[in-house]
Amino acid sequence: MSAPAVTRVEGLPYRLPLKGTLAWGAHSTLSAAEHVLVRVTLDDGTVGVAEAPPRPTIYGETPESVLAILRLLEPALRGVSIDDEAALNRVRGRVANNHTARGALDMALWDARARARGGSLFDLLPGPRSRVRVSFILGIAPPAEMLAEAERVVGAGVRCLKVKVGRDHARDLEVIRELRRTFGEEVELYADSNETLTPETAPAALAAMRDAGLSYVEEPLPVRDLRARAELRARGLLPIVADDSCLTPADLTRELDFDTFDILNVKTARNGFTDGLAMLRAAARRGKRGMVGSQASTGLGTLHAALLSTQAEVTEPCELSFVLKLGDDLLNLPLTFRDGWLDVASLREHALNPAQVERYRL
Repeated sequence: MSAPAVTRVEGLPYRLPLKGTLAWGAHSTLSAAEHVLVRVTLDDGTVGVAEAPPRPTIYGETPESVLAILRLLEPALRGVSIDDEAALNRVRGRVANNHTARGALDMALWDARARARGGSLFDLLPGPRSRVRVSFILGIAPPAEMLAEAERVVGAGVRCLKVKVGRDHARDLEVIRELRRTFGEEVELYADSNETLTPETAPAALAAMRDAGLSYVEEPLPVRDLRARAELRARGLLPIVADDSCLTPADLTRELDFDTFDILNVKTARNGFTDGLAMLRAAARRGKRGMVGSQASTGLGTLHAALLSTQAEVTEPCELSFVLKLGDDLLNLPLTFRDGWLDVASLREHALNPAQVERYRL
């Protein structure tokens, strides 16, 4: 019997409240999770879902643009077998950029494929790890607020903090020192500069971060400064995490050629499963470490990121605890963390709660 084919693709915008504002980079802020639920329906009634988190300041996408891309691609997807991955990927590849729209579509197609085969993504995707280490994204705020939030999430089971820095270096270092004084060696710390340093200031900044006990730093220099980034990494001051410099597999090839990073941060929110798996494996073949990041994902996006985090190529804590920043969620069960870990194998029964979807739809 032939596999079912795609019959419908749709997007449902929704809005979830946050506990406070997330601030990062030079001026970016986020006060609510205004995302799009992407839904793929097959001709046998099977439905696959995923989350698209538009980020205008990062990818140039909005909820409206995600919906437009889904409408644009839907006619070419109709009638394509869910098992014809090459054909489905060719359709996704018809548009450039639009990373979260294309990534969510990829994950929804994977979800529909797994369900059409009588299982779920927990049967199709997991790697050898049944549980993964987690990190929490600690946004820029007054130091007392950052410390209070850190204490809250550490109390909820997190043992690694990704500290957003870059607006005031002296203040950043004081926050990092205070976090270290508060938690000692119990909590791992690393920084995310979001491209805010310069080739002139970066060496001293990285040395100071290293001396303050940070494990690594993410994107210290602007992505456009390719040679400066390669030179900074060659100095070996602090391991460097590649994020916005590796949006796509083509970007990764360039960064590997110039040897600009030590750790690859793959985000299911923009890469989906197809490209995410390929990028982790390509980086590992070149001796790079791997992590899975969050684009401020809600529960559904976190489930998908957690599944990718079980791959053997993932060696570092992954950004799977942003749900602790949410005021509510769409899932039927909460995500919980214990001593720095998320037990991915225990999440099989986690799913969308239809009542919550209806409550928060826009």
